[in-house]
Amino acid sequence: MNRLFELPKPIIFAHRGASAYAPENTMAAFRLAAQQGVEAIELDAKLSADGEVIVIHDKTVDRTTNAKGAVSQFSLRDFQQMDAGSYFSEEFRGESVPALRQVFEEFGRKLYINVELTNYATPRDPLPEKVAELVRLFHLEDWVLFSSFNPINLYRIRRLLPECPVGILALEGLAGWLARSFIGSWFAPHIVHPYLRDATKSFIQKQHDRHRRVHVWTVNDPLDIQRLFEDGADGIFTDDPVVAQQIRNRL
Repeated sequence: MNRLFELPKPIIFAHRGASAYAPENTMAAFRLAAQQGVEAIELDAKLSADGEVIVIHDKTVDRTTNAKGAVSQFSLRDFQQMDAGSYFSEEFRGESVPALRQVFEEFGRKLYINVELTNYATPRDPLPEKVAELVRLFHLEDWVLFSSFNPINLYRIRRLLPECPVGILALEGLAGWLARSFIGSWFAPHIVHPYLRDATKSFIQKQHDRHRRVHVWTVNDPLDIQRLFEDGADGIFTDDPVVAQQIRNRL
């Protein structure tokens, strides 16, 4: 059985690692999340120019590294030489953009991992196939959950790894209505990932009535965290897993 269904609820996913304390989507952020005692992390997957799966959120490297340009123009070697830490703090200078393989090697079968398939700029690329290969290689079928705003990504990954759960990400408000609706359940029958403000108590109850789990993004305010826990959310994505764990323990 996939370990998602064995994790303590509500699940606390460290969003891009412990990204309130370390540069997002880096090994430092994932290590810190593990040290802080979380059971699950979330990360973003894309393909490099040479077809390797790397862990970065944006379409460009501008915001989080010392380089400039589209993610798709750099090789894995380029990413390994980038500085993806000093923008956050001098303490993390020299932290590189990791490959998904590195994350799986260090944290596979230790932390549960939500892999967001973020090839939104290149939706026809072989990202789902490449990620599935790595999951099989490291025998992590019971340790991963896939999410995406693109339902076709979920369809593709379900064909490759039918034993792995998938969650459809929903944009805020009207833009995410379709993903949150019954139609969204065609692509992700068991899990929906709504935006914070759309995750009302009635929405959560409606999804539970449909036998769907609700994992909410991205929740950092303590009052929001407490409200979602009390309203029955099955999990949250947060940059601050320390505060989230304190609230969960108190409740």
